[in-house]
Amino acid sequence: MTDNSCNRVKVSSSALRNNFRFLQRSVNSGVAVMAMVKADGYGHGMVNAARVFSDAGCMAFGVAELREAVILRKAGIGGSIYVTMAFGIEDVGLFFKYDLIPVIYDYNAALALSRKAVESASEITVHIKVDTGMGRLGVFADELPRFIDGISALAGVKIGGFMSHFPEADTPEKDSTDKGYDLFSTGCINNGRCIDTICHIANSSAVLNFPKTHCDMVRVGIALYGYHPAGKVDQTGFQANNLLPALSFTSRILQVKLFPAGAGISYGYTYRTSEPRKIAVLPVGYEDGFSRRLSNRATVLIGGRRVPVVGRICMNMCMVDVTSVVGVKSGDEVVFIGRQGSESINADDIAKSMGTISYEVLCLFGNNNNRIYVE
Repeated sequence: MTDNSCNRVKVSSSALRNNFRFLQRSVNSGVAVMAMVKADGYGHGMVNAARVFSDAGCMAFGVAELREAVILRKAGIGGSIYVTMAFGIEDVGLFFKYDLIPVIYDYNAALALSRKAVESASEITVHIKVDTGMGRLGVFADELPRFIDGISALAGVKIGGFMSHFPEADTPEKDSTDKGYDLFSTGCINNGRCIDTICHIANSSAVLNFPKTHCDMVRVGIALYGYHPAGKVDQTGFQANNLLPALSFTSRILQVKLFPAGAGISYGYTYRTSEPRKIAVLPVGYEDGFSRRLSNRATVLIGGRRVPVVGRICMNMCMVDVTSVVGVKSGDEVVFIGRQGSESINADDIAKSMGTISYEVLCLFGNNNNRIYVE
């Protein structure tokens, strides 16, 4: 069936490749780069993004759920695939079937893996998640020695690495990154009981801001897709010259109408025309990832100009004021993310209007619209 939607999300494979290779060059010599492709590749399409990164030389991929890892394997993605969140005890066999690496922080999960390994006369490699200040999943650093002892005693389970995560690496002036890395170094990197392990703690922010934390491998997410983790910040040309946003989102005008002064637009009449205004109706709403929080706040590009969203964003439509656009008509292109003429809008711009981050914007647009992959 042909997709005849007016809305199009385009993902640039060349931009994804560029970003991976730039980040690979940015890490210390001999350090591997794990591509985080969870959340459907941050809205860019998990399988297609993984294929691009694989072709660029990536040999390690990170997902949140076991389901995602299985999809990657079934799609033919090679290399190491790390499952970083919980999994059902009844599903442990999938780790063996698809050659996946579980990240563990719970003894019962490790015990289930051990039983399956013994049953199948095999061995499974696990990585241990350590909480060094993030406050999410992981074993506390002071509990790590006892946890290591417990895992090491399990038949068929091999400790292959340790991982942790930084909560504030996007703000280099904060001291939590140094403190967290010190805990990680003491408990994991310098742990003599687990030799030949892979240690990884650096996320996109740490890759860019804290080279000493690169360890054996880094896990990059948002930077792979062309955005600085700190948002739209002044990085002295860093983002503009090196990281290329890979996703664009366009649509078409459905109708253009002229309204008199005092006319109410959309639900609740949260916008009224102060004078005669030309209003265009667009087939994009919150179902398509264009959040209702952007009502009367966002802008889009039409005719190479920024025009404001007016009135409440509906489920499938929104309205914009196109009075300033000469010759505007139905069928004209609308850019929500991307470039038109000399103007551009990116996910950071939209995130600022929403009071959120680029990660959420990319997931919303990418996961709610048809994606096309282009060079």
